[in-house]
Amino acid sequence: MAGGNPVFDRLNKQIEKERYAGFDAPPPQGSPYQGTQAASAGYAAQQTMSADQLNDLYARQSAGPVDTGRVTLDDVVMKSLGLFVLLVAAGGVTWFMVDQTPSLASPLWLGGMIVGLIIGFAIAFMKRVVVPLIVLYALVEGVFLGAFSYTINSIEKYQGVIALAVLATLCTFAAMYAGYAMGIIKVTSRTRRMFMIAAGGYMIFLLLQFVLQMFGVLGGWGLGGSGWLGIGISLLGTGLAAYSLAIDFDSIDQAVKSGAPRKFSWLLAHGLIVSVVWLYIEFVRLFARLRD
Repeated sequence: MAGGNPVFDRLNKQIEKERYAGFDAPPPQGSPYQGTQAASAGYAAQQTMSADQLNDLYARQSAGPVDTGRVTLDDVVMKSLGLFVLLVAAGGVTWFMVDQTPSLASPLWLGGMIVGLIIGFAIAFMKRVVVPLIVLYALVEGVFLGAFSYTINSIEKYQGVIALAVLATLCTFAAMYAGYAMGIIKVTSRTRRMFMIAAGGYMIFLLLQFVLQMFGVLGGWGLGGSGWLGIGISLLGTGLAAYSLAIDFDSIDQAVKSGAPRKFSWLLAHGLIVSVVWLYIEFVRLFARLRD
């Protein structure tokens, strides 16, 4: 979640930090090499290049983002799809394993959730982009989602909730992208700050609730249970996760326009996966509470 998602939060700061350190910067004014080196280089080129070679150079197209090592939309899309395929594959394998050995369900989804959180925070706050860690996160989240989804689906009154949550997640993703692309959904610095506060508070609430559930203070779906309060909390979480996608799209758009280094395409793709997983979990919780 950008704004509430530390991945995009850190990314926006680093883009500004790196753009600056000479990325596309002109030679310093007043440098003794500014004039002399350019003149000598031009003279040498004229002496060694044939007319055909010069014409060849002039005919070439200017370098695009890929040639200059910058983020492109295609790059982010392909990496996002790659991570998503890994996540779904890991989830499918885990579902099959748990189906064969149901006793693995709880350890896998609980362990996957905790390990995924640790890796997610590590990625968000590390000073460099570590691709193997991002790939590992997708696999671990796939294990968590596979075991978690199987557990929910194995409860008779919740059967069908998983398929509904998957469909709702895909439809919401498409609707948020269309809304952002057409300018219906706006992302501004003000909405980012508001989202950051709301999402940060919501995440702290979820962590505290999880701790209370672990110690047996709360049961079921946590505070509010399956009553109107619980459904309201799930609606809030679903709304925040959905708007997180719009902020992700805006962060990707800004990174492409500002010419961010290409290495950030992995971080952008990872941030998008984080928001999709969050949205899916919120839909599962919401639909399960409605079934109750």
